Amino acid sequence: MERGTTLFLKAAVILIGIPVLAICIFLVPEIANFAAELYPDHAYLKVLVFIDLYATAIPFYMALYQSFKLLSYIDKNNAFSELSVRALKTIKYCAIAISGLFTAGLPLFYLIAEKDDAPGIIVIGMVFVFASMVIAFFAAVLQRLLKEAIDIKSENELTV
Repeated sequence: MERGTTLFLKAAVILIGIPVLAICIFLVPEIANFAAELYPDHAYLKVLVFIDLYATAIPFYMALYQSFKLLSYIDKNNAFSELSVRALKTIKYCAIAISGLFTAGLPLFYLIAEKDDAPGIIVIGMVFVFASMVIAFFAAVLQRLLKEAIDIKSENELTV
């Protein structure tokens, strides 16, 4: 693969991370404060919103880092290696973790949506859950295909 293509993909990975960082810095505190305003008797909801949304950022950035590493392996002509399989496996687990954390947070978002009369919040939460599950399945398929390609490659090297 050309170096320019992977350079573009690396830039895309970085550009994906920047808006999420901005959301974590600016939007998450606003959401947490809004939840605390809606339920003043339950101040712990603010902390739960912080925990849930910041906890999802951790596997997200881990997956972005693994994607960056995977693109580096492709640059070094080392795409068909166990390192690539391991990176895809980590991406798969990160996507599952993101989906699980958003699923765990859906009751919290339901409370906010019910009080604010905004059912779209739940739909947005479900989009994140399903999108991360699609990424997890895609990474699992790629991991399996890459593993089979590595096995075939090593078999061919042994016969020649």
